[in-house]
Amino acid sequence: QATMAASSSALILLLAVGLVAGASATSFSITNRCSFTVWPAATPVGGGRQLNRGETWNLDIPGGTSSGRCTLSGQSPLTLAEFTLGSQDFYDISVIDGYNLPMDFSCSTGVNIQCRDPSCPDAYHQPNDVRTKACSGNRRFNVVFCP
Repeated sequence: QATMAASSSALILLLAVGLVAGASATSFSITNRCSFTVWPAATPVGGGRQLNRGETWNLDIPGGTSSGRCTLSGQSPLTLAEFTLGSQDFYDISVIDGYNLPMDFSCSTGVNIQCRDPSCPDAYHQPNDVRTKACSGNRRFNVVFCP
């Protein structure tokens, strides 16, 4: 566990979840294409796990899950994938807490957000940036590390 905390490959996937209408779950497919192990964590639902090179973690967020921005575990810098679910879904990548890995983040009916380096023009760098993307009727998101 000490190795996990000190590892430069440690990564937090922050899931800021709003109220979900209906009882259907939202699916997340989290894939590691890096040449090394990463340690994604999903909050408030999902916990965290080791994700070796080439592995995918499929995670279902139950309908009715709600939360604000959650407390981070782990240490900066952290590239974050964030979303809010409801009748319309919203998602973004944030490098406000720093950048540690390239990432793609997309929903099945929306735009693919790409973040390849710390300058990442599609990501939030300050809280007042406007980088959030929207998609309607979506219930499937994809996060890819080192795309």
